[in-house]
Amino acid sequence: MVKITFIESTGKSRTIEAEPGSTVMETAIKHGVPGIEAECGGACACATCHVYVDEAWRGKVGPPSPMEEDMLDFGYDVRENSRLSCQIKVTEALDGLVVATPERQA
Repeated sequence: MVKITFIESTGKSRTIEAEPGSTVMETAIKHGVPGIEAECGGACACATCHVYVDEAWRGKVGPPSPMEEDMLDFGYDVRENSRLSCQIKVTEALDGLVVATPERQA
């Protein structure tokens, strides 16, 4: 299993085991992570699973696709390290990934 640490906007963090092949969003929903709404169910059709990827992980996670960038335009407080968690596939290479949720979703 791959460990992902989710940091809430309040600063509270929790580390969860994720299944390779799933997405960061699916993992968050499965474990009831606050701040991830995922209204579109992972179709990259909204921005309600917006997260900030920790700077140390940006290179491994990679940049958003053009379609994801378009959806991020609807996000709240979008930053250089913003990603939609539905678009981040869990792989063994992401073991230890740290993401933070914004104060609110769009």
